[in-house]
Amino acid sequence: MQPAYRIQPLIVILFCVQLAGLARAVTAEDYLREGNGAFKDQRFDQAIYAYTKVIDSNPHLAKAYDNRGAAYAQEGSLTRAIDDFTMAIANDPKDGQAYCNRGHAYDQKGDLLQSIADYTRAIEINPLNTKAYNSRSFVYYEAKQYDKSWADVFKLESLGGRVDSDFYRQLKKVSGQER
Repeated sequence: MQPAYRIQPLIVILFCVQLAGLARAVTAEDYLREGNGAFKDQRFDQAIYAYTKVIDSNPHLAKAYDNRGAAYAQEGSLTRAIDDFTMAIANDPKDGQAYCNRGHAYDQKGDLLQSIADYTRAIEINPLNTKAYNSRSFVYYEAKQYDKSWADVFKLESLGGRVDSDFYRQLKKVSGQER
């Protein structure tokens, strides 16, 4: 039995070509936006997937490595995070944020010397980086280098940054110093 309707092959082909023309290829920017949205919503697995797609299409985009590293860090995969922050730095050595992110990951792993080195590099790149001074002051505190912690607290305040009051009280207590 013959079908009631027959579609002309040429019409089907033209229709498919038209649909293909309407469809837009997914770009690295699309995946970057998708990853950022997933990260914001704390869907870190999906963010990692999207950032990986960006890296697959553009392996020299530092921001994709930095963002994927942040997602790995949120999942507790600190070694992978550090690897990605290192790739971000390799692709953009002037990216102070990547140094701060890697410094934080090293701190979480207990590698205080490397953490301090990364925060110091972020400050060298941007001497007004209050986040780096703030974070480094905490790491100096952990390393019991209280004079250096105080120096970062003073610098942070001189730049208009705020010091956590609990941290200030604790630093004052253990160091025996006042402002």
